[in-house]
Amino acid sequence: MADVVTLFGTKLISNVKLSLFQIKVLRKIAICRTAALGGHEEVCDSCGTVRYSYNSCGDRHCPKCQAARQAFWIDDLVQKTLPIKHYHLVFTVPHHLNAVCLHNQSVFYNLLFASVWNTLRAFGYSHFSVETGAVAVLHTWGQNLSFHPHIHCIVPAAGYTIDGQWKEIGHSGNYLYPINQLSESFKAHFLDSLKRTLRKKEELSLFFDTVQMAYKTRWVVHCEPSLANADHVVKYLGQYTHRVAITNKRILDIADGKVTFIAKDYRDNAIKKPVTLEGVEFLRRFTLHILPSRFVKIRHYGIYNHTAKSHMGLFFVPEKKPDVDALINRQNPPETGLQRFEKLTGVNPCKCPLCKSGRMVAIRELPRIRAPDCFFPVQFPVLN
Repeated sequence: MADVVTLFGTKLISNVKLSLFQIKVLRKIAICRTAALGGHEEVCDSCGTVRYSYNSCGDRHCPKCQAARQAFWIDDLVQKTLPIKHYHLVFTVPHHLNAVCLHNQSVFYNLLFASVWNTLRAFGYSHFSVETGAVAVLHTWGQNLSFHPHIHCIVPAAGYTIDGQWKEIGHSGNYLYPINQLSESFKAHFLDSLKRTLRKKEELSLFFDTVQMAYKTRWVVHCEPSLANADHVVKYLGQYTHRVAITNKRILDIADGKVTFIAKDYRDNAIKKPVTLEGVEFLRRFTLHILPSRFVKIRHYGIYNHTAKSHMGLFFVPEKKPDVDALINRQNPPETGLQRFEKLTGVNPCKCPLCKSGRMVAIRELPRIRAPDCFFPVQFPVLN
């Protein structure tokens, strides 16, 4: 991905109006794990092999910087997830609303999260009379980098009743709520809140026809049957949490001003096929999926929300309450970040790549390169 940014970044900036934050993200991707960010000189304490390790940019949109975060997130959530059945739900919005989303992404995504949880919470009370929960993750892309905002949720098949009783929910593990009713309720929640927000900002006239068209469109909510166990469902959702729009492994070739990558064709039984796009168009699509600065794309609701869990002890009768703390706070013994990373990924970054027995020891710090921006391969504006 860094090569794509290096080759086509300048042309994209000259042809497409990007925000300063989007340019900053692209610049980080271009110099990630290069001498520009500094690093360390390391030597093996066994065979004397010398290695230079450069720092990563740490940006959440960079395909090189997500593996450790994803592994840690999955491990943390496994420790806090109730050992019960869960359902996987996906809430999508029609493509007619893409223009509204791109007009103000933060507002649109916040409304999307709120509508998803308000719908799930309302159905929990109306169908089973319980306060349930959810872990929701925002995704904005399709396989070919098209703009496709949707939210993945895992919902526990249980919750608290109004009088504090623990109650299992779902219909024999086959489905959680009637999908058609869920879709219509989600559509009503979202479009109503969207219209009120646009009206408050005096922008409803700009998108009135678009919103009306969305009312006439069939909305899709997908619900998969109850998954095997808590660990399985968290690891399944973990595939979606820290994933970026495209990984480096999916990029097959960069040649003649074009980028070829692998994408699943869901219209043909999800067969993986090569897709070729002009380099600038490929990069333009990638920038569509750069989230606003500090936007929270993973959210916990209901009994999985930290605040709600603390309040449960105040509102529910202790003798009627299960030992939730024991269920959702299964802690591992203390360990360093390096030990944890090796345990979860099976990779020890300190092991010598040559002799496989020695340990790489840092002997010198390599400072960041302080040079004019023209030093960098992509002529991005200097950003602090």
